[in-house]
Amino acid sequence: MYRPPNPIRLLILWIGLGLARAGLIDRERAIQTTELAWPRIVTGIARMSKGAVDVALVGVAVGTSAVAGVGFAGPFWGLAFALGGGVAGGTIALVSQRYGAEAHDELGLAVRSSTLLTVVITIPVTIVFWLIPHELISIISSNQAAIDYGALYLQYVGLGVPFAALNLVGSRTLVGADDAYTAMLVRAGGAIANIILSVILIFWLDMGVIGAAWGTVLANIAVTATFAMGLVWGRFPTMGEFPVQIDPTGTYVDPGTLHDLVEIGLPVGARNLVWTVAEFPMLGILDIFGENTVAAFVIARRIWGIMNAPGWGFGLASSSLVGQALGKNDEGTATAYGYDIIIFSVVTYALSAVIIAIFAEDLVVLFSDDPAGGEIPIAINLVYAACVAVVFAGVSSAAAGPLDASGDTRVPFVSQFIGMFGVAIPLAYLGATTPLGYWGLYLAFVAETTVPAAINYWRFQTGKWKGISEAYRPDVTADD
Repeated sequence: MYRPPNPIRLLILWIGLGLARAGLIDRERAIQTTELAWPRIVTGIARMSKGAVDVALVGVAVGTSAVAGVGFAGPFWGLAFALGGGVAGGTIALVSQRYGAEAHDELGLAVRSSTLLTVVITIPVTIVFWLIPHELISIISSNQAAIDYGALYLQYVGLGVPFAALNLVGSRTLVGADDAYTAMLVRAGGAIANIILSVILIFWLDMGVIGAAWGTVLANIAVTATFAMGLVWGRFPTMGEFPVQIDPTGTYVDPGTLHDLVEIGLPVGARNLVWTVAEFPMLGILDIFGENTVAAFVIARRIWGIMNAPGWGFGLASSSLVGQALGKNDEGTATAYGYDIIIFSVVTYALSAVIIAIFAEDLVVLFSDDPAGGEIPIAINLVYAACVAVVFAGVSSAAAGPLDASGDTRVPFVSQFIGMFGVAIPLAYLGATTPLGYWGLYLAFVAETTVPAAINYWRFQTGKWKGISEAYRPDVTADD
């Protein structure tokens, strides 16, 4: 299949080759990392841009209270990615090692088991969101207008939770099988469709926050259907061949595989859940500052999400390439990939942070119907703090990649937990209740990445993850 030139790919490749010429990383590994990372980066930018556009559309069409309401619903919607991401963390570990070892039967079993597990754990979440949305949003805020908007959004967007989680499993399956490009086409296409649907539903049909929710649900259903058909058929029209083909009639309930998925994926899901759960007390603390600060934080987090997109690419590229090397029992190559991708990631993050900092004010004003609104200066300063914090996110995500690939997923969870609940949230609370003020929020932004970065990198350097991976390597290896 013809792959047209992509500016993100060219930029990432330019950075990688520059680092290789400087003798900082290996040239071939830079190229391989680029080919796996850039599609995921594009996907991340598209998906985070979708979230940012939703907030901007709601802000322009409805107002600050609606932005705050969607922000309050955000952590609940994040459960889809915490739960689905947990299962998908187990999926990419098992798939990448089996793909590297050419153990295709075990690979198919891993995907089917992941699908079943995802459906079982996400449907109850949808039911709860539909039945008690007001009660859930009221946990965070006492702002009645924001609660009403947030409850409406949560009730309808909750219908998309199982589909959003399944999309992560489908994406990780392809990335683990060395094909991030097809995963990008599917998920980025879904993000673009989401934006188009949201514009139509919010403005043309005047559906407000409900329109934003339905746009998300319909786009996720379309993406799930595409992954399902492509993996079953082994190809999809306009996308060409998929790297693997999954027999949908095979075994779904295999105790050993389900055990491995839970054992690997539970800490990954818990790590993702840290981000989600932490937003509840964080938004409650922000509510003390007032509605403008809540809206400013929501805006800054959407911009942060776009800035953090490189981590999607480098983290998953590291998981895939390290996992494939481990599947071939080549621990030396696995380690080399880990170090090179960490360097590659940090430099890329630093460059993106500089660009965002330069245009911070121009970006923030896009999210408000009043360019002179009280949330604007607060959001700009939060974006500057995010530009500092995001460089450390490059270390954290890239160092976590080899740990995820090996099944050593507990340490990244602990590091994220300590960073958020042990440091970031206390700093934000001090800001809300002492003269520290907004500096507490700025420092909280930085703390949530520096702590995980330090711990994850330390764990990677110990090399203990290589021994842990032996328990999850396939029974059939390339050397057999």
